[in-house]
Amino acid sequence: MAEPRRRQVLDVLAGGERSVNDLVESLDLAQPQVSKHLRVLREVGLVKVRDDGRQRFYSVNARPLKSIHDWVKNYEQSWSKRFDRLDVVLEELKTTEDKGSDHDQ
Repeated sequence: MAEPRRRQVLDVLAGGERSVNDLVESLDLAQPQVSKHLRVLREVGLVKVRDDGRQRFYSVNARPLKSIHDWVKNYEQSWSKRFDRLDVVLEELKTTEDKGSDHDQ
């Protein structure tokens, strides 16, 4: 998931099943590069492949992505609480500064 091009592949596949040729066009990458990214994504279970004659069609395997989403969501809640506390502190600082500038005048 750290590789931006692999995230792009997943973004395109989120719209539905695509052939390798469709992905090459959509991503503006050479076919070997697309195939390499698809191989890695397939090996980790993030995409599924379906053979139809001489073409291969790829689609997103949502199950592992759900696990990633759930894991990140735990951190999101923690970050949200911290940002809320930061907002309170910043508002207090602003109020203190505003009062200080009123006394200076």
